[in-house]
Amino acid sequence: MRVTQSMLSQNMLRNLSSSYNNMGKLQEQLNTGKKVNRPSDDPVVVMKGMGYGMQVNKVEQYQKNMGEVNNWLDSSDDALDGVGQVLHRMKELATNAANTGTMTETDRRAIETEMNQLREHLRDVANTKVGDKHIFSGSMTDKPLFNKGTGKFEDGNSFSANVEIEVFDGINLRVSTDVSKMFKEIDDMFGEVEGMIATGNGFSGLITSIDSKLDTVLSKRADIGARSNRAELMHNRLEMQEGAAKKQRSQNEDVDYEKTITDLITSESIHRATLSVGARIMQPSLMDFLR
Repeated sequence: MRVTQSMLSQNMLRNLSSSYNNMGKLQEQLNTGKKVNRPSDDPVVVMKGMGYGMQVNKVEQYQKNMGEVNNWLDSSDDALDGVGQVLHRMKELATNAANTGTMTETDRRAIETEMNQLREHLRDVANTKVGDKHIFSGSMTDKPLFNKGTGKFEDGNSFSANVEIEVFDGINLRVSTDVSKMFKEIDDMFGEVEGMIATGNGFSGLITSIDSKLDTVLSKRADIGARSNRAELMHNRLEMQEGAAKKQRSQNEDVDYEKTITDLITSESIHRATLSVGARIMQPSLMDFLR
């Protein structure tokens, strides 16, 4: 086979073009920090990257859900702490009111006024919201537990139904606390106080009922605390999942800068050598053939 000057020139130009493409690809990898910048670079890496990206996004969404879980549980615990304070003060007032021998009419009216204020505060606590959702209304989160229009607490299965939030694949955490019955019973106790103050009778039974409701509040808060502990464990698990998913994505997509820089320097050296050799092979004029 006869090798002509044009064949040598074409081969050299083709090799130079390939060398430029290789250096351009390495430079682009250094600029973007990614092994592939378009599907045609490596379809397998791109497909794996999409899968890892979806996994990272899913974990991030679950972490946002965990934030909402913590808001619900923390707000519920704070609200029930407020209920406990109301009951403790109610017990103090009831104990004072029971001492009929030392109570004046003015004292009884003052106790009745404060009892009414405590009752109003209890109703406000029953309508506690996280964002735009009522946390003590069961699945009826768009409606308050205490209806100020009717002056009554709502009832029904929907107002005691559980509310759950997904925090992982197939794992839901209950964030609602069923206290609708408890609020109504406490409110009913306040309704009986007025008659007790007028007669001075029945306070011993009221104090016993208050103690019972305090036990109920403590039980509800203990349940919230247990769920908060589980939420913390799930938060730690999600952090581990996020770290693992991001590591896999990085290993799949991100460039090894040291290796890429070395490859680029090597490619530049080869390219310069190719140019030098090509300058000798490609004779620029007829006089070079006659020498």
